[in-house]
Amino acid sequence: MINGSMLKTRILIIGSNGMLGQRLINFFSVNSNVELLCVSKEEKSFIDNIEYRSLDITQKQKVMDIVLDFFPDYIINAAAYTSVDKAEEEREITWKINVNGVENIALYSWTIDAHLIHISTDYIFDGKNGPYSEDDKPSPINYYGRSKLASENSIRTSGVRFTIVRSNVLYGPVKFGRNDYVKWVVESLRSGKEIRIVKDQFNNPTFIDDICLAINKLIEFKKEGIFNIAGPEILSRLDFTYRIADYFSLDKKLVTPIVTEDLKQPAPRPLKSGLITLKAETQLGFRATSITDSFAVIRKYLGL
Repeated sequence: MINGSMLKTRILIIGSNGMLGQRLINFFSVNSNVELLCVSKEEKSFIDNIEYRSLDITQKQKVMDIVLDFFPDYIINAAAYTSVDKAEEEREITWKINVNGVENIALYSWTIDAHLIHISTDYIFDGKNGPYSEDDKPSPINYYGRSKLASENSIRTSGVRFTIVRSNVLYGPVKFGRNDYVKWVVESLRSGKEIRIVKDQFNNPTFIDDICLAINKLIEFKKEGIFNIAGPEILSRLDFTYRIADYFSLDKKLVTPIVTEDLKQPAPRPLKSGLITLKAETQLGFRATSITDSFAVIRKYLGL
């Protein structure tokens, strides 16, 4: 679309009703140089006053219709089947969304020479020797991780121009849909509910606004390949929970430390994980928001 002499950048956000998708809308919708189309599986957008269409990415024809109609310069895929435990049982639907759906997106991104930016995860690693760099060899230990690795591989072999953004433990100021981890901890402890939190899972929780900023830099610098975008500190889930409790002045006695094995979850979890962000720091100027500053944004935005 021509605006005077300015050619707008057309961005298609897939999975716009998800946690990251909502913040991507907030980030890009205020940019007058961007023309935005948002799609998600729901009939309506959680956020008003945006261009929105419903899309099931497993339906190849509908992916084609939307991509060819809007003809984006960039496609940001934030859609995925993310229920790690359910994925062990619901393998067919997990594969359809995380692999076949991504194959559809990659195909039509390639068809129009759009740049595909795809969100992936540290769960492609086994969690034995984290944190991980972009060059470390994946070895997933659960079906969700296997499906996400397969989606990465399908993109890498599709011929499309791509950037894969790997992240872990996303959290941030989201108003709609299910609670992020921080809001869940705050609401649980405020209501006097006891929560059991693992002390043996380590990663660097990622503030979703940092992913939005990083994606903007990827577009600005036209960067391709794989980039880790994650938080500034590697810590246990228990320590992260204590940091939340301290910041929001909540009772830490309600937090019971446990180990992962105690949960008897269907899907095994990587324990010593996390992502090294040196590549993003040097090539994008990426600087992760401190945990304290991220909590301040969440408190202000959500009124917690």
